[in-house]
Amino acid sequence: MASIMPSSDRQLKIRALFDEYIELYAARDDRLTTFFSEDFCGYTGGGSVLVTDRDEWVRITRQDFAEVPERIRIEMRDISMQDLSEHVVSVTAFFNIHLPVPDHVLAREVARLTLIFRLEGESWKIVHSGISIPYHLVLDGEVYPLKNLQERNRELEALVEERTRTLNERESFYRLLTEDAMDVIWRADSELRITYISPSDERLRGYKSDEVVGHHVLELFNEEGAAIVMEAWRKRQEAERAGNRLGFVSFEAPHRCKNGSVIWGEVFSKAMRDESGKITGYHGITREITTRKQMQDQVRQLAFYDTLTQLPNRRLLSDRLSQVLAASKRFGRHGALMFVDLDNFKPLNDKYGHFVGDLLLVEAANRLKACVREMDTVARFGGDEFVVMLGELDADRTKSIAQAMAVAEKIRLRLSATYHLNIVHERMAESSVEHHCSASIGVFVFLDHEDSPDDILKWADKAMYQAKAAGRNTIRFHEADDAA
Repeated sequence: MASIMPSSDRQLKIRALFDEYIELYAARDDRLTTFFSEDFCGYTGGGSVLVTDRDEWVRITRQDFAEVPERIRIEMRDISMQDLSEHVVSVTAFFNIHLPVPDHVLAREVARLTLIFRLEGESWKIVHSGISIPYHLVLDGEVYPLKNLQERNRELEALVEERTRTLNERESFYRLLTEDAMDVIWRADSELRITYISPSDERLRGYKSDEVVGHHVLELFNEEGAAIVMEAWRKRQEAERAGNRLGFVSFEAPHRCKNGSVIWGEVFSKAMRDESGKITGYHGITREITTRKQMQDQVRQLAFYDTLTQLPNRRLLSDRLSQVLAASKRFGRHGALMFVDLDNFKPLNDKYGHFVGDLLLVEAANRLKACVREMDTVARFGGDEFVVMLGELDADRTKSIAQAMAVAEKIRLRLSATYHLNIVHERMAESSVEHHCSASIGVFVFLDHEDSPDDILKWADKAMYQAKAAGRNTIRFHEADDAA
């Protein structure tokens, strides 16, 4: 599901919430903790462990404020917002943090903050916070590395003073300043061939400088990353032809390493120009964000997928149903939604416990996925209820009903086959359970804007209960003429 920019009103609302969050953080105001959802999770700037307890995050926030009780200054660099769903918005910002101390080591680094807001009732709450500050000076128990910033700053100043006396060429000085940088600093010519890359690249990807300089930038990336780079390049070229000179362009892309592994990097690129404005090359920085990327995937998994079966949950089902309705309207083809309720599931749970019941639900989910196309959706609606959504059926309603009936019958037969559940559990002796379970299936066939998502779900659910009343292990369609 592609992320899109929020509407203007929604964008203004989220930006106002973000600005209030930043102001409270800068002012070290304890009211900041009211922003966090009860099921909050997040990473600290100096940590690598995902904090999943809200109270622990509140404690970390207050520790942050205790270490630096005076107001700090946030120098904002860039901000972007993306809709993840109707109820979830992601905000990413880049800024410098200026602490109320004379040392400036931390202020030289660009911090990256990602906040994920979710609408809970009438209020937007933060369900995830991930901040990335590329410094390695943090001691155990610290939020900021205040205890050794001053010492480190003196060391760096002495090092720069000593080496500056021995340098005569500007290029050598530039290289020296980038040797200890954690981000990769690079330059390329107008044909996108690397002319300089800092030693950080060898630490991250394993390639020595002479293995990179002179090569095309696409060689830094795998196939997916190269496609992302070329798309960014195409957009820049279009902007240039339209007379729009872009500043820094940023994108995230997978990079290939010498040992065959892949890491994710966040790339910031800017064009270099001559006096006439012609592009003579490019320069920028790349920050390794593999952990953050994995965290974003984890957050998405928690937000949109059922933790037991790994099927889409209600929230993702709702988004996909809206997409199928839009496609149905655009192309004039029917879709179908099925409510599938397992018969004879409760006796299994009662006899063997929820662990064995969960094994059957996982097996049922796998059988359902095997009955549909990759483009279709199988979701867990709750308990032992599943929803199957078919898109791009025939333009003719009668033919579409026949197509949906064929899939529903395939599902009914697959779910009624005997279940052999192998039980391996620390609290139980290894054993096998054989269980017979069927399904009652309710189907509603729809077309474009004639029906709302809520109505479609309601009518398919109603048809499922009709199948239950008819003796179970059967299929019932809800006709449009009966919809009320």
